[in-house]
Formats: sequence, C-alpha cells, structure tokens
Amino acid sequence: MRILISNDDGVHSPGIVALADALAAQHEVLVVAPDRDHSGASNSLTLTRPLSLDRMPNGFYRCDGTPTDCVHLGLRLFRDHAPDMVVSGINAGPNLGDDTLYSGTVAAAMEGRYLRYPALAVSLEKSDQWYWDSAAQLALQVVDKIDQFPTQRVLNLNVPGMPIEQIQGVQATRLGHRQMGSDPIVTADPRGKDRFWINLAGDPEERSEGTDFWALEHGYASLTVVQPDMTDPDALPANPALWP
Repeated sequence: MRILISNDDGVHSPGIVALADALAAQHEVLVVAPDRDHSGASNSLTLTRPLSLDRMPNGFYRCDGTPTDCVHLGLRLFRDHAPDMVVSGINAGPNLGDDTLYSGTVAAAMEGRYLRYPALAVSLEKSDQWYWDSAAQLALQVVDKIDQFPTQRVLNLNVPGMPIEQIQGVQATRLGHRQMGSDPIVTADPRGKDRFWINLAGDPEERSEGTDFWALEHGYASLTVVQPDMTDPDALPANPALWP
C-alpha cells in the first residue's frame, strides 16, 4: 500500500523515523509531519496564515502547521499518488481514554478517515527506555491486517514499554476514562503578569478489564476502534421533532 505518515511530536522525533523504517520495508511511504512538537493540538487546522512545506534531505516533508494540517496537505498535494491510508506516530507516551480528545496523534489519523482503509494512530508507553521497535513492529502487524476493520474508522494502538517478545499480545479494547486533571500551575513573567501552565492529565478512573488502561497495565497492546461520528444514537428520541 501507499501510506501517508504523520505525527504530533514533530518530524525529527525518533518515533516517526522508526515507524517509517518499519512500514517502508513492505509498503511505499510518504512522511509529512510538523516541524515542531504539537502535542495536544487535537484536530485544529491553521486558518489564519499560509503554511510552508519543505522537503528534507531524508525525504520527509516538514510543515509549519498542526498534525491535521500536515495530513490535510498530504492528502491534497499528492493526489497524483494518493495514499491508501494514514498512519500517525509513534507518539512518545500513550494516548488512552480521554487523551484521544486532545491527542494530535489521533487527530492526524482522524484526518485520514476519508480513505478506503481505516487510519491508524500508534503510541508507546515509556518504561526504562523507549522501545520504538516494539511499537513499529506491532504497527506493521496491524497494517497487514487492516482490511479486517471497517472503513472510515481510526484504530488507536497503544503499546506497553517493553521488548516485543515480552508483550502478552494485542487486545481489542474500549476507551477508559480519566479523572479531571490538576489545576493549572500559576507562574509569573518578568513583568509580574500571571502565566499558566496546563498541568498533567488526571489519573485513570475507569480502568476495568476491557479498557485500554487495563490492557497496558497487564502487558498487552491495546487496539481501540474509534469513529469520527460522535452522535449518541441511544440518546435520539423516536420522534425527532423535539418542539414545538
């Protein structure tokens, strides 16, 4: 397949290099990624200025925009060689539960939902070191099975930080939930004006068996199917005329 690769950690991240190397062994890859870290960018598009896109010596393209910008440009500027799917990552740190709402990694994959295969977001937990190869090899395994999943979906793969031979397997999971994060940290600039650092995400609250949190805690990689349509069908009334 032809695979468009992006991320939110930036074009120089070791995770995107490991991912591109693993997928390029069996597929044709094109990398378009932000020129800097855009963690937490979610699905934001840059609409207030034009964007630049430059080809680097290693063949990667760097863009001075968000992860969604990168995939948006990649899907449109390379129409003559349109990709089959988008793979985003490997993110430095997991994207579990409510993280998916904020994650630029998941957002980049989400922008690829228009293609004929599902898109894939890949994230890696850190332990004693970064096991990039474990996440890259599991990403390749998912891509090889991609036609088993419904189209216009995002597959959110989270990999525990350990050698691949120690990983227990891959589990299909649902998203868990976190507690609300800590209050922002208040600091002051040199002129005494208050500034605010957004604090760390909250601890897992719903982490029971079957969730993505549980899988990683027990040595499994987690694979969650996410859909862009956020409609809650169970909440729709039988009669759509609410009033008058």
